[in-house]
Amino acid sequence: MIRIAVVIGSTRPRRRTAVAARWVAEVAARHPSAVSGEAAFEVVDLAEYGLSVLDEPLPALFGAYHHPHTHRWAETIAAFDGFVFVTPEYNHSMPAALKNAVDFLFAEWNNKAAGFVSHGVHGGVRAVEHLRLTLAELQVATVRTQVALSAFTDFEITDPAEPGVIAPGPHQEPTLNELLDQLVAWSRAMRTVREAGVEIAA
Repeated sequence: MIRIAVVIGSTRPRRRTAVAARWVAEVAARHPSAVSGEAAFEVVDLAEYGLSVLDEPLPALFGAYHHPHTHRWAETIAAFDGFVFVTPEYNHSMPAALKNAVDFLFAEWNNKAAGFVSHGVHGGVRAVEHLRLTLAELQVATVRTQVALSAFTDFEITDPAEPGVIAPGPHQEPTLNELLDQLVAWSRAMRTVREAGVEIAA
């Protein structure tokens, strides 16, 4: 079975990202790969891991982790074949918490696949462009199809202090399913690369 994490890429209180990630997980549970048992999808929430600002004494490339929070995070990421990163856009980029979480590890990301669901005033697309570049250095293959949720049209918000309710436009779920089609296929293919012990230059 292919295991795919739906990563909540923000840790701020009352995150709209968590609302979007739950929608992704609900759609993924109906995806043919999940129904057939080919793939399993699981929400992974950065806020539950207590990662400080990167505090490992050695670069992640060495894999010599010292802190319990790093070991826990590494064990979680190592168990997955692919990822759907759900991210907002903060100041033209991804959240610092997401970049920090990515930077904690190296080998656990290698030769896996990722897709992106973003949200924001501009759909979060600039955050994803930065995230794609970061993941390329970690030998993560990223799929082309991307879901970009608009803060104006894909959420119902009555109180700006609350995350609101997701109300995706009619094109968003088909786009997400296309993303999942690609991600499951690429995750399966990258598993064969890992099993063969092939190292791909970033």
